[in-house]
Amino acid sequence: DALTPERFAAVLRAKALSASHLDELTRGRDLDAFVLFSSVSGVIGTTGQGNYAAANAYLDALAERRRAAGLPATSIAWGPWADGGMADEEVVAWRMHRGGVRPLQPTLGMLALGRAAGGPRAAVMVSDIHWGEFAPPFTMTRPSPLIESLPEARAAVEGAGAASERFGRGDGSGLRDQLVGLTSAEQERVLIEVVRLCAAGVLGYSGASAVPADRAFRDLGVDSLTAVELRGTLAMATGVALTATVVFDYPTPVALARHLREHLLGDTAAAQPTGARGTDGPDGTDDPVVIVGMACRFPGGVEDPEGLWRLLSEGADAVGPFPKDRGWDLGALYDPDPEAARRGTSYVDVGAFLDGVGGFDAGFFGMSPREALAADPQQRLLLEVSWEGLER
Repeated sequence: DALTPERFAAVLRAKALSASHLDELTRGRDLDAFVLFSSVSGVIGTTGQGNYAAANAYLDALAERRRAAGLPATSIAWGPWADGGMADEEVVAWRMHRGGVRPLQPTLGMLALGRAAGGPRAAVMVSDIHWGEFAPPFTMTRPSPLIESLPEARAAVEGAGAASERFGRGDGSGLRDQLVGLTSAEQERVLIEVVRLCAAGVLGYSGASAVPADRAFRDLGVDSLTAVELRGTLAMATGVALTATVVFDYPTPVALARHLREHLLGDTAAAQPTGARGTDGPDGTDDPVVIVGMACRFPGGVEDPEGLWRLLSEGADAVGPFPKDRGWDLGALYDPDPEAARRGTSYVDVGAFLDGVGGFDAGFFGMSPREALAADPQQRLLLEVSWEGLER
């Protein structure tokens, strides 16, 4: 949903346009090899990266075109590499591993490179994929001729049941036919199973039974990227046009199944998003704003609303010396001469600073230390204050 022509152009310019220029500039040269580094995203797709997939597919097509013209060319669609690379970040590696895609060991990758570069095929894919884990989720809502010829993938898909048997033609008709004639409770049970099955496929769980019906999607490992993938999988399975935030608006399989039932069958008992609230107070009067929890951080040691009230009522001074927990070189930072102050220095050595910003608990918020370090400090602060607001 966030892909724009500008974002497409930026990625295509870096990959496709560069390769096109290289192709044109070397056409008159006697080359031993013309090797392009593509990606599995152009072969099997990558959620949320349609522009990147298209750019890599262009490299594969360029290699085929050069071969057809009698010119050397090999495009290697690489899977993720171990010990570095774009997919080495902890969260990304974990997600791909659960989906059956393993990081490729560098020694095997180099061996594959040598074979592919001098091989007879114009385009090859090199990736460590466990088809038994990868194929069922990949074919969950539609068949895939791409991998059906692979014995391991075919066996895994047949064991899970064909997509057409579970969801029909991808427009929701098959699922709707299953629901007609069932009681409300039976309809809800079927839809909960569909949601759990789709969530298991997207998140890499062993099956629907591993996804509790009342467990929040966030607790199951859904993030902004997998939320979009799950939305797309459910849309294909049910034929219902869903918003990009549907997984957060209806945050459990049960809530989402009820929402789907309303759309599929026109159920009058509409599912209301979990976040929705009425505007009437307990006595029936209009009360549009209700404070149910507060949290804050301010200079002067203020860590909660009570501390803020004390600071204001006592007229305390929130200005203090530079904090020592920020990793700053305080000796080099302070230059008392405003006329001779160098770039990156300050001629005052006091300010209004928050206390304890270095004590962020990354594990509590499901973040790796590396991700927490790269996050904007204001984002970390927002997470802490938001959680405390809910706790209070």
